Amino acid sequence: MSAVSTPPTTTAPARRDAEATKAAILKAARYLLARHAHADITLKAVAERAGVSAPLILKYFGNKDALFARVMSFETDADALLDAPLDNLGRHMVRHVLVGQSRHGADPLLRIVFAPLHAEQGDILRANFRTQVTERLTERLTGADAGLRAELAVAALLGLGVIYGLARGPHVRAAELDEIVERYAPLVQGHLTPGNPRP
Repeated sequence: MSAVSTPPTTTAPARRDAEATKAAILKAARYLLARHAHADITLKAVAERAGVSAPLILKYFGNKDALFARVMSFETDADALLDAPLDNLGRHMVRHVLVGQSRHGADPLLRIVFAPLHAEQGDILRANFRTQVTERLTERLTGADAGLRAELAVAALLGLGVIYGLARGPHVRAAELDEIVERYAPLVQGHLTPGNPRP
């Protein structure tokens, strides 16, 4: 009678949850897109960063262009960013940016900062950002100059994201998240709510 052997469980690859795998691939692609020109990013580099095989990326996304079309969309990020009542939206948006930076090591909105690196793909990033973030925010605002106020509010958020995540300002990073929210949210909210006094 021969013994049946099975491979050790410690070396067998764990079965991945499809949604978690897709999320890891998108996160890896976003990370690389924030640091390298689109033309210089290979599927192999994305796969290595995500801890998957390049054929798995092809299985889920089809090809590099399809993957980066998803990466260059801000739709899902805007859903989360704008998910609060208007009278509390400034606080929510500031907290969203800080939590993304401090707990997840990324702020998906900051991809727009790197648009100049990506030639024609940068134009896609800019167009998506305008329609999916600033124009959606504009539609929620009332009163005069809604488009200008939306862009100024988003500019304030991007500035916070840059100083926290890219410039790594030591004082901002050392402060408690709630303290930054208390200080910064009124600036953002002042653009969102007409008649609010500017800080």
